[in-house]
Amino acid sequence: MFKLIQIALLTLFITPAFAADTPVTEHDKTLYVVGLQASHQLSVFHLTPAELKVVQQGIADGVTGSRVELEVGAYNDRVLELARTRTKQQADKMAPLYREFMLRATKEPGAVKTDSGLIYTPMVEGSGFAPELHDTVKVDYRGTLPDGQEFASSLKRGMPAELRLDMAIPCWKEGLQKIKGGGKVKLVCPAATAYGEAGLAGVIPPNSPLAFEVELMDVKAHK
Repeated sequence: MFKLIQIALLTLFITPAFAADTPVTEHDKTLYVVGLQASHQLSVFHLTPAELKVVQQGIADGVTGSRVELEVGAYNDRVLELARTRTKQQADKMAPLYREFMLRATKEPGAVKTDSGLIYTPMVEGSGFAPELHDTVKVDYRGTLPDGQEFASSLKRGMPAELRLDMAIPCWKEGLQKIKGGGKVKLVCPAATAYGEAGLAGVIPPNSPLAFEVELMDVKAHK
């Protein structure tokens, strides 16, 4: 984790122009994306506006080579502890909403809850054969957070995803074996079967359940 934080602190540099304006040139857009990518790593801290100003000052001093009266290495443990504390605080705050999200999913017509906590709801009955764990699947999918925000979609990319099922997150491993080729299913995944306590920086919050609509377009049996 600390290496990712270091990368973020070394690369994020927000200029006054970008605070108010949208970058126009391709070069400026590239630099702007550098900042966005770094901000994803900083998201674990859930910074307040006042805290963000302090972080920006540190970045500016580091980038410009200004003299810093601090021994950076001496603060490594404090940085990690702050990340852990803020992550736990956010997870505790969201826990009731996540429980309500999972409860609503169990009440949808046709929903089935498995021992792992996965809730799957068949949407379209397939006519092919169901994949096994080591098979390669071709899927179109859309993933959303509990608030309905979309975080991933092969449909938007215009290109189905193809992967070995045993390389997928646990809820996909389990859920996609329950439908046949050509079928479509809704998977509501508890955090433990998705991205767990860590989440995915800047994309999926820690301990967040996820919802997927997945169309199983093709199955290639493992040889």
